[in-house]
Formats: sequence, C-alpha cells, structure tokens
Amino acid sequence: MSAQGQAAALQPRLHSGLATHGADQAAALLQRLFRHFDGHLALRLWEGTLLTLGRAAHHGAPEPRYTLICRSPNVVRSMVLGRDPLRMAEAYFRGEIDIEGDFFAAMHLKDQLESIQLSARDRLRTWFAALRLPTVNAEGRAQGTETSARQGRRVKGHARHENSASIAFHYDVSNAFYALWLDQAMVYSCAYFESPEIDLAQAQQAKLDHICRKLLLKPGEQLLDIGCGWGALLIHAARHYGVHAHGVTLSRHQLALARQRIDEAGLQDRVTVELRDYRDLEGTAVYDKVVSVGMFEHVGLKNLPVYFATVRRLLKPAGLFLNHGITHFAEGWNKTLSTEFINRYVFPDGQLDTVGNVQRAMEHADFEIADVESLRPHYALTLRHWVARLERNHERALQHVSESTYRIWRLYMTTCALEFESGEIGVYQVLASKRAVGATSLPLTRRHLYP
Repeated sequence: MSAQGQAAALQPRLHSGLATHGADQAAALLQRLFRHFDGHLALRLWEGTLLTLGRAAHHGAPEPRYTLICRSPNVVRSMVLGRDPLRMAEAYFRGEIDIEGDFFAAMHLKDQLESIQLSARDRLRTWFAALRLPTVNAEGRAQGTETSARQGRRVKGHARHENSASIAFHYDVSNAFYALWLDQAMVYSCAYFESPEIDLAQAQQAKLDHICRKLLLKPGEQLLDIGCGWGALLIHAARHYGVHAHGVTLSRHQLALARQRIDEAGLQDRVTVELRDYRDLEGTAVYDKVVSVGMFEHVGLKNLPVYFATVRRLLKPAGLFLNHGITHFAEGWNKTLSTEFINRYVFPDGQLDTVGNVQRAMEHADFEIADVESLRPHYALTLRHWVARLERNHERALQHVSESTYRIWRLYMTTCALEFESGEIGVYQVLASKRAVGATSLPLTRRHLYP
C-alpha cells in the first residue's frame, strides 16, 4: 500500500479516537455544567454515550420525557462559549441537535437552563474546558439539513417593499407545504373550539362563522378582507352570507391559490382577490364591513395609526370592523429572545403590542369599540393540532421544503403554543364600528353570536 493509501486508511481510526476523546471531555464538562441543575436531563453524545444530568436524577425522579442528542463537540462548545442567544435554535435547524421523545417537554429546557447558577470559579473552569474540546465531526448533523437556516431580511421602517418581501419570505414557501398541516380550507389563524375534542376542520369553520356573525353580514353587502390568505373567509362569507367580498394579499402564492379556489367554488361574480398593500386601497366609504385576521401583526407598531385610519376611510358610516390579531403581554416590541427568533426566522416584520394599546389606537382613529374577545386557549389548541399534523407529514413536507425549514416551522409553532398556554402572548377579536351620530347598528345583546 502506498504512503498515501496508508494515511487514508489511518484517518478513520484517528477521527474515531479524537471523537471518543472529545466525548470524554464533553461528558466531564456537561457533568460540571449541570451539577447544580435541579431538573433531570437525558443527553446522548455523538458517539453514543448517554448522560443523565441534574440533581433530580439522583432523587427518584421519573425518567425524562425526551432525550437531547448532540451530534458534534461543536454543539457542547457552543452551549458554553456561544454569544448568540439563538445558537441552540440554529444548531437544531442545522441538525446538530436533535430531540427524541416529547418535543413540547423539551422546549421547557430553555427556562431550566437559565436557572443554573455557577460560581465565578466554575464559570472560568467551564469556559477553559469548552475551549479544549476538539474540533471533530464539524459536519455532523442530521441528513438533509443545511449549514445555515434561512433568515429574513431585517425590517426597519415597515415600508411597502419591506412588508412585501417579509410576506413572501413567510408565505411563499410552498402552498403544498402549508396544505399538509392546515385544515382543508387552509385557514392559517386561530380556530374556534367549542370543546377540545372538536377536530381542526370543524373548529376553523366555526371560527369563520363566528366572525361572520359578529360582523352581522347580510346578502348584498360589500366586505373587505385585509390579508385574505388563501381566501377561506371570503369564500365562506359569500357562500353562506351572500356578500360581495374583496380580499387583498401581498403573497403571490396565496393569490394564485385563492383565485383558483374562488373559481372552483363558482363565486367569480361575488368574490375577487388582488395583490395589493392595504395602504394603496382606494376610495372612501366603499365597504359595509371590513375584517382582518392575523394580518395586523405585520403592520408595525408605528404604522397602526395609518392602518386604522385606512380602514376607517374605506368603511361606510356606522360600518363594522373586526380586527383579529395576536397581542403581547408587555408593551412595545422590545428585543428579547422570543422577538429575535420571530424576526430572524419567521416574521421579519412581526411586531406585537398589548390589547389595551391596540384598542387605544383604534379609538384614536375614531372607532367605537363594541366587543373584545380573547381566544388565547383556542390558539394554543390550534397550534398543537398544526404541530401534530406537521410531524405526521414530515417525509411529505421534505418534498416541498428543506429539513431546516421544516425544523424552523416545527420549533416556531411549538414555542408559540407554549407561549399562548403561559399567557406571554394572546389573541383577540376586537369588533368596532365607525363612529357615527345616533344609535348603533349593533343588537342590544350578543345572542346572535351563539345560535
């Protein structure tokens, strides 16, 4: 055998030896790092070593519901040395970290890790130990994942071109991908569950009906849907309530499928959709009713006055407006781990505020608030349905998107479900009327909402 051949044959053995040595170092480092951890964590290293970490493991705690898998020494090093707070999410997107078992339970690890307290001496020793980890198996990641997850371009002023690019980043992934985990009508917003046992399709139809009843839709009325998605609400309102409906979207993929579905429903004479920014809608007192579901999160907080003023201009006197959107428990959109995650990987233009501030902005635009309903538990249930459907269709999803994109959506929807359950974020339907002199057009009671 030539010298070159001998060297090539020796490489796997050298690599294996370094990997094993790196695993021993990593195991010792992790044991030290988690020495004061009150929880119970199962962690498997790249060469198969299974570690049981945390104080609870020695006090008869039940077995962890998941196992964290580190596919490279670089992951362990990043846990200690990395400066980007989203480094662990990036490692998961690249497939360098995997989770076996209960994915929802694993998401609580972030909060548990933040509770670990190390002395200055332990921090220094941990830092030096991480530096000594060998750089081997640097490409060790799950098959099909990319070296870097797709990121949206940072939005600065919510200008038209920025919003359009952000919508394309999120929604123009693939209609077929969304169809794998949404309901048949492809409603990409919070469903409405009369009980947790209701299936997703029924809950989404109930939500569409709930909105139409709140708006008191009547045959022949003109309805505008700002951010109409794939057209589910437009079609439902025209088919069951007899309205003439118009929708606007910034997604070319949504536009094409919405028009196709309108044609298939035979509603071309009553339902139209166009690619248009809400700010460019023309006319005054054009529509009897206006609805926006899951769109105003993209508007930008500084643009809320423009958004609500535009809706007011388009509404006829005493017309009704229903704004359905996600809210935050804290005022403003400050830089946190959650906001950075959303803006970097999911919604580059996303911004949330408290429901109180949203209502205040509506009142400043001369709207009279008529009804406010929280749907927070409904969105948590909706997201759990979406995650389960996405996971069941993992292999089919990879026909339309990369493994990294699949992982981004899985992580995003799982963490959102947990944030809705904890109350960190909420979702509200705010019904308002264009302020007018005299009696309101709304009924005296809410009985019409619950036939």
